Amino acid sequence: MALNVSVTKKEPGVFIIHPVGAIDANTYPVLEKETDAVLEATPKIVIFDMEEVDYISSAGLRIVFKTKKALKQIQGKSYMVNLTPTVKKVFDIISALPQEEVFASVKELDEYLDRIQRGDS
Repeated sequence: MALNVSVTKKEPGVFIIHPVGAIDANTYPVLEKETDAVLEATPKIVIFDMEEVDYISSAGLRIVFKTKKALKQIQGKSYMVNLTPTVKKVFDIISALPQEEVFASVKELDEYLDRIQRGDS
């Protein structure tokens, strides 16, 4: 499935990134390209509108957390809105994980996230 990403400048320094589709190992570069372009504008706030994201892998999570880290360095903030239940569950799980390494590989993490989002666990 393809990933489409639109970016809206809500007001000066405030951007909404709206991905549509699945964010996985094949599609994450589309999201990364758009978030990198937004970060070049030195935003104060980046809002990820996840209403039409039905799947996210560790590659997608990496882009979200990379953006959050970059914003923190420039005293900016990021927010997530309209998370679908399956994507929200992934973020809830990631937030609940301890800081130490829990998965042996990215592949193992992606398999786990895939099972969670498909309701197999």
